[in-house]
Amino acid sequence: MSLIDDILSYNQTFVEQKKYKEFLTTKFPDKKMVILTCMDTRLVELLPKAMNLRNGDSKIIKNAGALVSHPFGSVMRSIIVAVYELDADEILVIGHHDCGMTGLNSDNVLAKAKERGVSEEVLATLSNSGIDLSRWLTGFDHVQEAVVKSVNIIRHHPLLPTNLPVHGFIMHPETGKLDFVEDGYAAAVIL
Repeated sequence: MSLIDDILSYNQTFVEQKKYKEFLTTKFPDKKMVILTCMDTRLVELLPKAMNLRNGDSKIIKNAGALVSHPFGSVMRSIIVAVYELDADEILVIGHHDCGMTGLNSDNVLAKAKERGVSEEVLATLSNSGIDLSRWLTGFDHVQEAVVKSVNIIRHHPLLPTNLPVHGFIMHPETGKLDFVEDGYAAAVIL
């Protein structure tokens, strides 16, 4: 049986047994916050449990490294929608120790892409189109610097209010311990 067959079989039983009822909520975050965090598998259940979050408490955006890499990319769009359309009043950026983006090397990523069938021609076309794959596929040296950088991009975004608290944290991926690295209350400009 394939992975998809397993998922669909389980899903059918899940729906038939109405196991979804314990997760029913609205699209609005009860705790009025949006979290940007890493896609690391260790955080899937650990992060919400370590923060006392239940289904419906927060909007959670995940990507590699909890990074805002462009002020007008999809991560910022999601944050802006969460603030203006879904009533989020605070933003938390949560990186973590032992992140796969720490020291990520674009040459290694591109070598693996070639091994899996991406041609030199495709890479050359992207490069000739002005896409700097080396820069785009490079991680960071220190998780705290990455969190602070993402916090600052969000905090200074021209489409967000200056009194919106944007906090930064680093989580230990084994224990769930949070280290507070950016205080959004202290940095928010009160109107």
